[in-house]
Amino acid sequence: MKKDFLSLADLTAAEFEELLTLTDVLKTSPHIRPLAGKSVALIFQKPSLRTRVSFEVGVVELGGHPIFLSQEGIGIGVREKASDVAELVSRMTSMIVARLYDHAVLLELARHATVPVINALTDLSHPCQIVADVYTMRQHGKLKPGAKVVFVGDGNNVVNSWLEVCELIPLHFVLAAPKGYEPNPDILNRAKKRGVSVIEIIDDPYAAVRDADVVYTDVWTSMGQEAESERRKRDFAGYQVNVQLLSLAKPDCIFMHCLPAHREEEVTSEVIDGKQSIVFDQAENRLHAQKAIMVKLMEEYNGLDGYRSRHSAEVMEH
Repeated sequence: MKKDFLSLADLTAAEFEELLTLTDVLKTSPHIRPLAGKSVALIFQKPSLRTRVSFEVGVVELGGHPIFLSQEGIGIGVREKASDVAELVSRMTSMIVARLYDHAVLLELARHATVPVINALTDLSHPCQIVADVYTMRQHGKLKPGAKVVFVGDGNNVVNSWLEVCELIPLHFVLAAPKGYEPNPDILNRAKKRGVSVIEIIDDPYAAVRDADVVYTDVWTSMGQEAESERRKRDFAGYQVNVQLLSLAKPDCIFMHCLPAHREEEVTSEVIDGKQSIVFDQAENRLHAQKAIMVKLMEEYNGLDGYRSRHSAEVMEH
C-alpha cells in the first residue's frame, strides 16, 4: 500500500521512534538495499546543497538510481500540472522526493502519484530536517523528556515541523521571534491542544534561551523572501545568536542550525564554529534519517513485514 511522508503530523509517536531506530540501523548497515533496481525522482523547485546531496547519496546507498528534475527541466505547476507530473513519473519510478515552494502543489502531487511521495521541504514544513535534528539531539544525549529547545528567529517551515514533533515527544519548545513572525496558527494551535509538550512564543531572545538544552536558529530571509530582506534584517536586529546570548543557556547546551547560514547575521562564526555547535552532525544525519524514511515507505509500498525483521539482530544492538 502506498504511504507518503508529507508531514510529521501524519505519524504516531511509535512510528517516529521507529524512524529514529531505523536511522541507527542504516547508519551502520550499508548492505540494506530496498531500492535495488529501482529509480527515485528528485523534483526540486528550490535549489539545495544538503537536501540534494543527502537524497542522491541515500538513494544510491540503498541500491537505487536517483533522477534529478529541476524546475527548469519540468516546470511543475507552470509548464506541467502537478497531477500530470505525478501520473507520468509514477509510471517510470518507484518513489518521488519533492522540494517545492507551495505545500498545496506537494499535496496535489501526492494525491495523483501512485508511488510514495516524500516532502523534502515546502514553505509550510520541513519534516526530513526535523527527523535528522531529533536524531542528532539523541546522539548528543539531549533527547530527554522536557528538554528545552529554543528556536531564535523566524517562525518558518522549520519551526512548523518542530511544533509537529512536539505532538509526538515531550519537549519544552520556545520560539523567540518578533511580533508578526509567528508560526502557522493551525499547526501551533493543534500542537498546544495535544498537550504533549510545553510550547511558548515570546519576543525576548535573552529570556527565551535561559537554561536551554538546545539553541537553534535559521536564516532570517528564506528563498522566495528576498524582497523582504532589508525589512527582515531590521525586524530581527537583536535576535542574533552570539556568544553573549548562548552564555545564558545551560553550560552544556548545543547549538543547531539547519544551514545554509548567513554568518554574522543570524549567527556569529564564533558560535557556529564553536565547541557547542553540532551543525555538521545535523547535516550528515540528513543522509541517514532520509534513508530510514525511504526504507519505511518502500516497506509499506511493497507490503513487506519490514527490513528490520530481516535484520533483527542489528535492531536489537541499537
